[in-house]
Amino acid sequence: MTRTEGEIATNTDPAGPWSLVVPLKPLARAKSRLGPAAGEEARPRLALAFAQDTVAAALACPRVRDVVVVTDDVVAAAALSALGARIVPDAPGAGLNAALAHGARSVRALRPAAAVAALNADLPALRPGELARVLDFASAFPSAFLRDAAGIGTTFLTAAGGAEFRPVFGGPSGARHLASGAVEIALPGVDSVRRDVDTGEDLRVALALGVGPHTARIAAVCAPVRDR
Repeated sequence: MTRTEGEIATNTDPAGPWSLVVPLKPLARAKSRLGPAAGEEARPRLALAFAQDTVAAALACPRVRDVVVVTDDVVAAAALSALGARIVPDAPGAGLNAALAHGARSVRALRPAAAVAALNADLPALRPGELARVLDFASAFPSAFLRDAAGIGTTFLTAAGGAEFRPVFGGPSGARHLASGAVEIALPGVDSVRRDVDTGEDLRVALALGVGPHTARIAAVCAPVRDR
């Protein structure tokens, strides 16, 4: 299933308060757990497609002012820049949380009071309306987070204007974000913001939810995923 055109329409008035930071590792190393299901040739193409659909949906959300992608991948940088994202090189080169902190600093170097949110790059079913609901909820707190579909990791973390941005992604990060003082977002009906994709089964669930056009196009010719 593919999202309808109306669900991913361009945000024609990008005046929302939030700047989103999306981290993306080099495509050659991305989504290693997806290889057995999708095939090694399709794996980096799917990783890029996930990021393209994530960024496109985020930019279509009326609460989002801009999207910053932290990556050193030249191919991904060109593709995501073409969608309207601002690309920031991963200067720290010290892993996911360092990349997120670097991206947030780049946002606040331009707008010191910016409200910042980290968003996973592997949310191919992301819907702008569901993201807007999550951002609206988060806006009432200095920091808030959303667990992934498994209830263990995190797909989304915020820091309101003036609040410290403290990402501790990786592994059981939901518990760490909760311990850090971030408020857990417990909204129903925001499955697309929680559905990250690491495995073939994750991708099949995302496809059932309805993915964006980039992921749909690659998955359609990815027999190991399509035929199960």
